[in-house]
Amino acid sequence: MATCGKVYLVGAGPGDPGLLTLKGRECLERADLVLYDGLVNPLLLRYASARAERTCRATGPEGHNLAQDEINRRLVEAAQAGKTVVRLKGGDPFIFGRGSEEAAALVDANIPYEIVPGITAATAAGEYAGISLTHRDFASAVAFITGHEDPTKSSSSVDFDHLAKFSGTLVFYMGLHRLGHIVESLIAGGKDPDTPACVIGRASTPRQRTVTTTLEKLPAAVTAAHLRPPSLIIIGECVTMRDKLAWFEDKPLFGRRIGITRPSGQAGSALETALKLGAEPVLMPTIQILPPNGWSEVDSTLGRLADFDWVIFTSANGVSGLLDRFWATGGDSRRLAGVRLATIGPATANALERYHLKADVVPESFRAEALAEALSPHVEGQRILWARASRGRDVLPQMLKEAGGEVEELVVYRNEDVTEFSPTVVQQIEQGELDWIGLSSPSIARNLKDLLPETALALLGNSVRLASISPVTSAAAKEVGLPIVAEARDYTWDGIFAAIIDAESRD
Repeated sequence: MATCGKVYLVGAGPGDPGLLTLKGRECLERADLVLYDGLVNPLLLRYASARAERTCRATGPEGHNLAQDEINRRLVEAAQAGKTVVRLKGGDPFIFGRGSEEAAALVDANIPYEIVPGITAATAAGEYAGISLTHRDFASAVAFITGHEDPTKSSSSVDFDHLAKFSGTLVFYMGLHRLGHIVESLIAGGKDPDTPACVIGRASTPRQRTVTTTLEKLPAAVTAAHLRPPSLIIIGECVTMRDKLAWFEDKPLFGRRIGITRPSGQAGSALETALKLGAEPVLMPTIQILPPNGWSEVDSTLGRLADFDWVIFTSANGVSGLLDRFWATGGDSRRLAGVRLATIGPATANALERYHLKADVVPESFRAEALAEALSPHVEGQRILWARASRGRDVLPQMLKEAGGEVEELVVYRNEDVTEFSPTVVQQIEQGELDWIGLSSPSIARNLKDLLPETALALLGNSVRLASISPVTSAAAKEVGLPIVAEARDYTWDGIFAAIIDAESRD
């Protein structure tokens, strides 16, 4: 019989993936199975290598509806099979999250478990909208109230007459569909109709929207704004602080959806930058990074590494491809003594530094031509090893050979095309829900053209704009008919985002 596993009931926070706790991330990293709620940001799943299943609120293409009893059963059965299970829940597991019901089911089945608290939606929604739920001038207390009680209950447990007299801030969870009833009940109980109030939708995400008015006018204002769940209702004098303290919606790319075309395993830094700028990143890799078809040639070359005067890298993938294999076969930095290192740019140099190695040459312009020009005065009669991808431009070895260098090319990773986008990505483009797509290499640009249907391609350059990382990438895009709207000056993903901000500022 398998040793019993363990279940972690983890709060995922309200939407911003950066609000996941460190312990929550640690649990995801070691999980064998992840069951996550429909309100959980799927970007959090990049921390997990386990099978992940979405438990939706309604049947749909992204998952199926699971009753609470079925979720409880799945948790118990998976743990009994010896698995480490993460039950990933929006917000905090125990604040209107039914986490306590799941914990009780685990106790009844003698399943070991832990609770990992999360940032609840109320505090995040208020603070991302510039509203302090408590303030010594306005409110010394705050009440969290459900706007969606158990439908099987014979009567409501919410005492609106009492809440109407509450001197602090009122926060209603999941109450958008009952907003009219909530407002009428509070006013009937004696709440001032002119009390400041707001509804915050999709809090802490780039799609956050906030409607602020008086309590009496709130239902009409929310209807006019076409707000949709998930949302929170905040009522009290603290709402007035939003006029001065709102900060999240002022980010330079707030609300923009930006397609990240990097390989999934390499997209982390671009995702983080997009989120910091207020944008919603959409993963749409057009290529994938894989090991070489075999390691024999790499291993043979690593065995005579001391024969080379230079090792050059034109990508972070080249750095990891060569040096990870170097370490796996028993090598370490001592065998690089006397070998000089060159990288195409600072991102590749930073990848090298993660192995405690410093580049001797990094050109000012992050292009193969610039790297060749920087190396040309130093390579006559020198033996050069280029750790490269399975495909790419050949301008670098040609220029180095012309400068008198002896170049050996070594494929340390494969760069292969993705065969199709997810239907969701194509749908977002066709419905104009994507604002920008970043292109970070010529092969990515060419593959984007091949992956999209004509209906989506027709929108590129109009409702969906393209930003390129470099003139070389722009040229490749234009060759296949893709119109470039913005081009980076700094040939990095940070440069792509800077170019997008510049283009947005001119609109």
